[in-house]
Amino acid sequence: MPQHHPHQPRKLRKRSAAAATLAALAVSTLLAVPAAHANEPSDPPATQQMPAPTPGFPLPTAHSQQAYDPASDFTSKWTRADAKQIMAQSDPTVAPGVNSMSPNVTMPEIPEDFPTMNEDVWVWDTWSLTDENANQISYKGWDVVFSLVADRDAGYGFDQRHWNARIGYFFRKTNADPATDKWNYGGHVFADGASIGNTEWSGSTRLMQGNQVNVFYTATTFYDVAERNAGGGGVAPDAAIAKALGKIHADKNGVTFDGFQHTKLLEPDGTMYQTKAQNPGFAFRDPYTFEDPAHPGKTYMVFEGNTGGTRGDYECKAEDLGYRPGDANAESVAEVNSSGAYYQTANVGLAVADNKDLTKWSFLPPILSANCVNDQTERPQIFIQNEGGKNKYYLFTISHQFTYAAGMRGPDGVYGFVGDGVRSDYQPMNNSGLALASPTDLNLPSESPEAPTPNQNGRQFQAYSHYVQPGGLVQSFIDNVNGVRGGSLSPTVKINFRDGVSEVDRSFGQNGLGPFGYLPTNVKVGGEGLYK
Repeated sequence: MPQHHPHQPRKLRKRSAAAATLAALAVSTLLAVPAAHANEPSDPPATQQMPAPTPGFPLPTAHSQQAYDPASDFTSKWTRADAKQIMAQSDPTVAPGVNSMSPNVTMPEIPEDFPTMNEDVWVWDTWSLTDENANQISYKGWDVVFSLVADRDAGYGFDQRHWNARIGYFFRKTNADPATDKWNYGGHVFADGASIGNTEWSGSTRLMQGNQVNVFYTATTFYDVAERNAGGGGVAPDAAIAKALGKIHADKNGVTFDGFQHTKLLEPDGTMYQTKAQNPGFAFRDPYTFEDPAHPGKTYMVFEGNTGGTRGDYECKAEDLGYRPGDANAESVAEVNSSGAYYQTANVGLAVADNKDLTKWSFLPPILSANCVNDQTERPQIFIQNEGGKNKYYLFTISHQFTYAAGMRGPDGVYGFVGDGVRSDYQPMNNSGLALASPTDLNLPSESPEAPTPNQNGRQFQAYSHYVQPGGLVQSFIDNVNGVRGGSLSPTVKINFRDGVSEVDRSFGQNGLGPFGYLPTNVKVGGEGLYK
């Protein structure tokens, strides 16, 4: 599919000259004083009104967006009343298999003849080299991204990639044309056997002082890799959050890394964050670190967790349901518990660094819980943008349709929440939390990408593991496009968002689909390099 050059913004994104000028001023201001400002703001959606209530559905929970001290014990709740809005905003009259969601939250369809990013490895969860403010860094004239990768020719299948995952990296020149210039694969970031687990799962990568980089990652240890690759296994893995401090080098030939020293940072405590002993299917992964302009000098981390306690012991509470008093469409606590919804206990965890080396961390209470709503809040990010002179904090996370609790329905996609601080009474974006998803018929039962049924939309699993970039660009990887399995980066799309309302920008790229694997940098470090 033909794509446009990234340095021709009028082709990539239709906008007025006035809007372009304002955006340029905003970016130049950001780059001049990056530590004091939020991320480059996205464009606003055409309408900034939350969706109106739908008859026959409960009202969403009222959220104040009020900020609390990051160390306080307030945890915002993504409630059943909130998540019920996903179905309230879905069209129940579409023909089976047609997308039932609003175009505002639906990713355009990816073509089946998508390009292979790399012939040797499958590529999925991806993130950029960033600074402490989530700016994407061009290092000495090179753009650098990190991806989970697995060997395409090792004898196992695409769906066995998870327990064979390593962190790989790609680079290309900052002035490259993404339509014609492919990402160069640099190989694994860490030497074989060097990382703390035998499998490396997602995280984030920050450029530190000089040419030092911290790679935060999930150190996962599987004890039955061979059995799993053969179609069996099932021994629960261990998981810890770790980091590796090393060095980045760049010359005319590209980018390399070396000198990594690995440190285990955190393991779940069993009280706020569930352990393997409490639940063999526990989640504890995806560290994302950042600095908060409201708390100078402190570094925080968000990560995916589950509410502490033995699986099945949790009891859904009225605050997890979040219904307004007297709502005629509300569920009762008793009926929700009788459905088994208490098995789903996702949360987004928070930790704070105790030293400048970022080698010692302390847990803080979760900033968001999805008890009795969903079991996975993967790859969380904090994205701060200035709206009307005030910093607004967007918590983005991703989730699957098959991890929703009983009585709930939602697509694979990116979910967002907005508040006035890192710890807030977060308002779900679009009242539901859903910000962007692949085309899905939510009137049909939930499925998984390994075995979708023929009557569902063929692109319900076209993209996953979304990563929100400055300016509202969203990157993901291709999973299953109408039966064609992926393992490459998707076309980048753009969402415009403001005041908690999001809208897919269909003027971006070609009918809303930008270049494949488009992760443009917005801050240059080390100059242009001594090479072209």
